[in-house]
This record gives sequence, C-alpha cells and structure tokens, in this order.
Amino acid sequence: MLCWRPESDKSKFLSYAGYQLDNWKQLLNDLKKHILPLDAQLIEKTAYGDMYQIQGDLTGTNGKTLQVVTVWMTEYASGKTKFITLYPNK
Repeated sequence: MLCWRPESDKSKFLSYAGYQLDNWKQLLNDLKKHILPLDAQLIEKTAYGDMYQIQGDLTGTNGKTLQVVTVWMTEYASGKTKFITLYPNK
C-alpha cells in the first residue's frame, strides 16, 4: 500500500498525510487507534470471514487529515480482525 503500484496505487494519497514506507507501522497504529473503533458496516460474508467497511478521518504524521474508507475482515477461523485495504472517501 505504501509502495507505488501501476494499478490501485494508494501511496501518493497516503503521502499527503506523511505516511511513507519507512513509517508503515505508524499508519497501521493510526488505523487501529482512530478508524477501527468507529462504527462498521457489514459489506460481505465470505468463506473466510465477515468483511466490514469503516469510514472516517485519518490524521497523518504531518497533521493533515485524509477522509478514508477502510475494509476489514473478521476471520472465522481465528476470530481476529485484520486490515484489508483503504481508499479515499469521495
């Protein structure tokens, strides 16, 4: 997500808030702290787990705020909730 990709690139979007490859752990911590506690909407039940969408504001390391939509999955096997992806909330 923090490395440039020819398709579905999010690195430039995340860089506006100061997130880079060398501080990816900060991004993950910020997502868990500021986005994960917000209300989640079930979007799909898969063979592996329930997928949820959470919308919110993510304030980056440089103080700029991004409006994001995140996708998470709670795995049936482990019961753990895992981050899947994010994209700009338009």
